[in-house]
Amino acid sequence: MLFRTQMFRKVTIVGVGLMGGSFGMALKKQNLAKEVVGFSQKETSIQEAIKRGAIDTGFTEIEKAIPHSELVILATPVETMIKLFQKINPYLGRHCIVTDMGGSKLAIVEAAEKHLASPSFFVGSHPLTGSERQGAQNARADLFENTQCIMTPTAKTNPFAREKVKHLWTKLGARVKFLTADEHDEILGFVSHLPHLAAFGLMTSIPDKCLEYAAQGLRDTTRISASSPVLWSELCLSNSKNIINALDDLAKQFSYFRKAILNRDESGLTAYFTKAKEKREKL
Repeated sequence: MLFRTQMFRKVTIVGVGLMGGSFGMALKKQNLAKEVVGFSQKETSIQEAIKRGAIDTGFTEIEKAIPHSELVILATPVETMIKLFQKINPYLGRHCIVTDMGGSKLAIVEAAEKHLASPSFFVGSHPLTGSERQGAQNARADLFENTQCIMTPTAKTNPFAREKVKHLWTKLGARVKFLTADEHDEILGFVSHLPHLAAFGLMTSIPDKCLEYAAQGLRDTTRISASSPVLWSELCLSNSKNIINALDDLAKQFSYFRKAILNRDESGLTAYFTKAKEKREKL
Protein backbone atom coordinates (compact mmCIF):
# COMPACT_ATOMS: atom_id res chain seq x y z
CA MET A 1 0.00 0.00 0.00
CA LEU A 2 1.50 3.34 -1.04
CA PHE A 3 1.25 6.68 0.77
CA ARG A 4 2.36 10.15 -0.18
CA THR A 5 5.60 11.32 1.46
CA GLN A 6 3.72 13.68 3.77
CA MET A 7 1.36 11.13 5.31
CA PHE A 8 -0.81 13.46 7.43
CA ARG A 9 -2.06 17.01 7.21
CA LYS A 10 -2.45 17.27 11.00
CA VAL A 11 -1.17 15.04 13.80
CA THR A 12 -2.04 15.55 17.46
CA ILE A 13 0.28 14.18 20.13
CA VAL A 14 -1.43 13.76 23.49
CA GLY A 15 1.37 13.92 26.02
CA VAL A 16 4.51 15.74 24.92
CA GLY A 17 7.13 14.24 27.22
CA LEU A 18 10.07 12.07 26.21
CA MET A 19 8.10 9.68 24.00
CA GLY A 20 5.57 12.14 22.58
CA GLY A 21 8.25 14.77 22.06
CA SER A 22 10.52 12.29 20.30
CA PHE A 23 7.62 11.21 18.09
CA GLY A 24 6.98 14.81 17.06
CA MET A 25 10.65 15.41 16.32
CA ALA A 26 10.82 12.21 14.27
CA LEU A 27 7.70 13.19 12.29
CA LYS A 28 9.28 16.51 11.46
CA LYS A 29 12.63 15.00 10.59
CA GLN A 30 10.96 12.70 8.07
CA ASN A 31 8.49 15.38 6.87
CA LEU A 32 5.52 13.10 7.54
CA ALA A 33 3.05 15.75 8.73
CA LYS A 34 2.15 19.26 7.61
CA GLU A 35 1.17 20.30 11.16
CA VAL A 36 2.07 18.72 14.50
CA VAL A 37 -0.02 19.77 17.50
CA GLY A 38 0.60 18.86 21.12
CA PHE A 39 -1.67 18.50 24.12
CA SER A 40 -0.58 18.64 27.74
CA GLN A 41 -2.20 19.74 30.96
CA LYS A 42 0.97 21.71 31.67
CA GLU A 43 1.71 24.86 29.67
CA THR A 44 5.40 24.49 30.57
CA SER A 45 5.48 21.09 28.82
CA ILE A 46 3.95 22.58 25.68
CA GLN A 47 6.47 25.41 25.62
CA GLU A 48 9.37 22.99 26.09
CA ALA A 49 8.07 20.82 23.23
CA ILE A 50 7.78 23.87 20.96
CA LYS A 51 11.28 24.97 21.96
CA ARG A 52 12.64 21.51 21.12
CA GLY A 53 10.91 21.54 17.73
CA ALA A 54 8.68 18.60 18.62
CA ILE A 55 5.40 20.39 17.88
CA ASP A 56 4.29 23.47 15.96
CA THR A 57 1.76 24.54 18.55
CA GLY A 58 0.05 23.12 21.61
CA PHE A 59 -2.98 23.39 23.86
CA THR A 60 -4.00 22.62 27.42
CA GLU A 61 -7.61 22.05 26.27
CA ILE A 62 -8.25 18.74 24.52
CA GLU A 63 -11.15 20.21 22.53
CA LYS A 64 -8.73 22.60 20.83
CA ALA A 65 -6.00 20.05 20.10
CA ILE A 66 -7.96 17.20 18.49
CA PRO A 67 -10.35 18.57 15.79
CA HIS A 68 -9.36 18.03 12.12
CA SER A 69 -6.50 15.69 13.03
CA GLU A 70 -5.86 12.74 10.74
CA LEU A 71 -3.81 10.99 13.41
CA VAL A 72 -3.98 11.18 17.20
CA ILE A 73 -1.27 9.40 19.18
CA LEU A 74 -1.54 8.90 22.93
CA ALA A 75 1.80 9.17 24.73
CA THR A 76 0.81 9.21 28.40
CA PRO A 77 0.95 6.71 31.29
CA VAL A 78 -1.45 3.80 30.78
CA GLU A 79 -4.20 4.70 33.25
CA THR A 80 -4.27 8.26 31.92
CA MET A 81 -4.49 6.86 28.39
CA ILE A 82 -7.46 4.64 29.27
CA LYS A 83 -9.36 7.66 30.59
CA LEU A 84 -8.47 9.73 27.53
CA PHE A 85 -10.52 7.71 25.05
CA GLN A 86 -13.78 9.13 26.41
CA LYS A 87 -12.34 12.65 26.44
CA ILE A 88 -11.02 12.66 22.89
CA ASN A 89 -13.94 10.78 21.30
CA PRO A 90 -16.29 13.78 20.80
CA TYR A 91 -13.63 15.66 18.82
CA LEU A 92 -12.36 12.91 16.52
CA GLY A 93 -13.16 13.02 12.83
CA ARG A 94 -14.93 9.98 11.40
CA HIS A 95 -11.81 8.51 9.81
CA CYS A 96 -9.19 9.88 12.21
CA ILE A 97 -6.69 7.17 13.10
CA VAL A 98 -5.86 6.77 16.78
CA THR A 99 -2.80 4.93 18.06
CA ASP A 100 -0.76 4.90 21.25
CA MET A 101 2.62 4.11 22.78
CA GLY A 102 1.43 2.27 25.88
CA GLY A 103 3.57 -0.38 27.54
CA SER A 104 0.63 -2.73 28.14
CA LYS A 105 -1.97 -3.39 25.49
CA LEU A 106 -5.02 -5.42 26.51
CA ALA A 107 -6.46 -2.81 28.86
CA ILE A 108 -5.85 -0.07 26.27
CA VAL A 109 -7.41 -2.02 23.38
CA GLU A 110 -10.48 -2.85 25.50
CA ALA A 111 -10.90 0.80 26.52
CA ALA A 112 -10.60 1.98 22.91
CA GLU A 113 -13.21 -0.51 21.72
CA LYS A 114 -15.55 0.49 24.53
CA HIS A 115 -15.30 4.28 24.33
CA LEU A 116 -14.46 5.26 20.73
CA ALA A 117 -17.31 5.83 18.28
CA SER A 118 -15.10 4.38 15.50
CA PRO A 119 -13.01 1.74 17.31
CA SER A 120 -11.94 0.18 14.00
CA PHE A 121 -9.68 3.21 13.47
CA PHE A 122 -7.76 2.53 16.68
CA VAL A 123 -4.51 0.60 16.21
CA GLY A 124 -2.51 -0.32 19.31
CA SER A 125 1.24 0.35 19.13
CA HIS A 126 4.18 -0.07 21.46
CA PRO A 127 7.61 1.13 20.27
CA LEU A 128 10.21 -0.83 22.25
CA THR A 129 12.44 2.10 23.08
CA GLY A 130 12.68 4.87 25.63
CA SER A 131 14.83 6.15 28.47
CA GLU A 132 14.77 6.50 32.21
CA ARG A 133 14.94 10.26 31.55
CA GLN A 134 11.69 12.15 31.31
CA GLY A 135 10.29 15.25 29.62
CA ALA A 136 10.48 16.85 26.20
CA GLN A 137 13.89 18.26 27.09
CA ASN A 138 15.24 14.71 26.67
CA ALA A 139 13.37 13.98 23.43
CA ARG A 140 15.36 12.78 20.40
CA ALA A 141 14.42 12.63 16.73
CA ASP A 142 16.27 9.31 16.34
CA LEU A 143 14.65 7.54 19.31
CA PHE A 144 12.73 5.09 17.09
CA GLU A 145 15.48 4.34 14.59
CA ASN A 146 16.74 0.73 14.51
CA THR A 147 14.17 -0.33 17.11
CA GLN A 148 11.20 -2.68 17.13
CA CYS A 149 7.56 -1.62 17.35
CA ILE A 150 4.84 -4.07 18.31
CA MET A 151 1.40 -3.41 16.87
CA THR A 152 -1.74 -5.10 18.23
CA PRO A 153 -4.54 -4.79 15.67
CA THR A 154 -7.68 -6.86 16.21
CA ALA A 155 -10.16 -8.49 13.85
CA LYS A 156 -12.15 -5.24 14.05
CA THR A 157 -9.25 -3.01 12.97
CA ASN A 158 -9.70 -1.15 9.69
CA PRO A 159 -7.10 -2.59 7.23
CA PHE A 160 -6.18 0.85 5.86
CA ALA A 161 -5.61 2.23 9.37
CA ARG A 162 -3.48 -0.79 10.27
CA GLU A 163 -1.28 -0.47 7.18
CA LYS A 164 -0.92 3.28 7.51
CA VAL A 165 0.24 3.02 11.13
CA LYS A 166 2.63 0.23 10.13
CA HIS A 167 4.02 2.38 7.33
CA LEU A 168 4.40 5.29 9.76
CA TRP A 169 6.50 3.32 12.23
CA THR A 170 8.58 1.95 9.37
CA LYS A 171 9.26 5.48 8.11
CA LEU A 172 10.39 6.41 11.65
CA GLY A 173 12.97 3.62 11.49
CA ALA A 174 11.27 0.82 13.45
CA ARG A 175 10.78 -2.82 12.50
CA VAL A 176 7.11 -3.67 12.97
CA LYS A 177 5.81 -6.91 14.41
CA PHE A 178 2.16 -7.86 14.90
CA LEU A 179 0.97 -9.58 18.09
CA THR A 180 -2.36 -9.91 19.83
CA ALA A 181 -2.77 -7.72 22.91
CA ASP A 182 -2.64 -10.85 25.12
CA GLU A 183 0.58 -12.04 23.48
CA HIS A 184 2.13 -8.60 23.87
CA ASP A 185 1.31 -8.37 27.57
CA GLU A 186 2.62 -11.85 28.35
CA ILE A 187 5.91 -11.27 26.51
CA LEU A 188 6.49 -7.75 27.84
CA GLY A 189 5.73 -8.97 31.34
CA PHE A 190 8.97 -10.96 31.10
CA VAL A 191 11.25 -8.87 28.88
CA SER A 192 10.36 -5.37 30.11
CA HIS A 193 8.15 -5.23 33.19
CA LEU A 194 10.04 -7.87 35.19
CA PRO A 195 13.51 -6.32 34.58
CA HIS A 196 12.20 -2.93 35.73
CA LEU A 197 10.76 -4.42 38.92
CA ALA A 198 13.99 -6.32 39.52
CA ALA A 199 15.93 -3.06 39.18
CA PHE A 200 13.57 -1.22 41.55
CA GLY A 201 13.79 -4.06 44.07
CA LEU A 202 17.58 -4.35 43.82
CA MET A 203 18.07 -0.63 44.28
CA THR A 204 15.76 -0.58 47.32
CA SER A 205 17.44 -3.59 48.94
CA ILE A 206 20.92 -2.00 49.04
CA PRO A 207 21.67 -0.11 52.30
CA ASP A 208 22.41 3.59 51.80
CA LYS A 209 25.80 3.20 53.52
CA CYS A 210 26.91 0.85 50.72
CA LEU A 211 26.11 3.10 47.79
CA GLU A 212 29.35 5.08 47.81
CA TYR A 213 31.19 1.85 46.95
CA ALA A 214 29.00 1.03 43.94
CA ALA A 215 30.83 0.45 40.66
CA GLN A 216 29.66 0.42 37.05
CA GLY A 217 28.03 -3.00 37.37
CA LEU A 218 25.40 -1.71 39.80
CA ARG A 219 24.81 1.39 37.70
CA ASP A 220 24.27 -0.75 34.58
CA THR A 221 21.98 -3.20 36.36
CA THR A 222 19.81 -0.55 38.03
CA ARG A 223 19.77 2.21 35.40
CA ILE A 224 16.10 1.65 34.62
CA SER A 225 15.12 2.08 38.28
CA ALA A 226 15.41 5.83 37.58
CA SER A 227 12.30 5.56 35.38
CA SER A 228 9.01 7.34 36.13
CA PRO A 229 7.40 5.94 39.33
CA VAL A 230 3.91 6.93 38.14
CA LEU A 231 4.32 5.28 34.75
CA TRP A 232 5.56 2.02 36.28
CA SER A 233 2.94 1.93 39.02
CA GLU A 234 0.26 2.15 36.35
CA LEU A 235 1.94 -0.45 34.15
CA CYS A 236 2.11 -2.91 37.04
CA LEU A 237 -1.61 -2.62 37.67
CA SER A 238 -2.62 -2.71 34.01
CA ASN A 239 -0.68 -5.94 33.35
CA SER A 240 -0.93 -7.44 36.83
CA LYS A 241 -1.63 -11.08 35.89
CA ASN A 242 1.39 -11.42 33.61
CA ILE A 243 3.69 -9.48 35.92
CA ILE A 244 2.74 -11.67 38.90
CA ASN A 245 3.50 -14.78 36.83
CA ALA A 246 6.89 -13.34 35.88
CA LEU A 247 7.64 -12.38 39.50
CA ASP A 248 6.72 -15.87 40.67
CA ASP A 249 9.20 -17.33 38.18
CA LEU A 250 11.95 -14.95 39.31
CA ALA A 251 11.23 -15.84 42.94
CA LYS A 252 11.89 -19.49 42.05
CA GLN A 253 15.28 -18.53 40.61
CA PHE A 254 16.26 -16.67 43.77
CA SER A 255 15.04 -19.60 45.86
CA TYR A 256 17.38 -21.85 43.90
CA PHE A 257 20.31 -19.48 44.51
CA ARG A 258 19.62 -19.46 48.23
CA LYS A 259 19.40 -23.23 48.46
CA ALA A 260 22.51 -23.82 46.33
CA ILE A 261 24.58 -21.33 48.33
CA LEU A 262 23.43 -22.81 51.66
CA ASN A 263 24.37 -26.28 50.39
CA ARG A 264 27.67 -25.01 48.95
CA ASP A 265 26.68 -26.51 45.58
CA GLU A 266 29.45 -25.06 43.44
CA SER A 267 28.86 -27.31 40.43
CA GLY A 268 25.13 -26.52 40.44
CA LEU A 269 25.77 -22.79 40.58
CA THR A 270 28.39 -22.97 37.84
CA ALA A 271 26.03 -24.90 35.56
CA TYR A 272 23.22 -22.41 36.26
CA PHE A 273 25.42 -19.37 35.60
CA THR A 274 26.79 -20.97 32.41
CA LYS A 275 23.27 -21.53 31.10
CA ALA A 276 22.31 -17.93 31.89
CA LYS A 277 25.51 -16.61 30.27
CA GLU A 278 24.84 -18.56 27.07
CA LYS A 279 21.25 -17.24 26.96
CA ARG A 280 22.47 -13.65 27.47
CA GLU A 281 24.95 -13.99 24.60
CA LYS A 282 22.04 -14.76 22.23
CA LEU A 283 20.51 -11.30 22.80
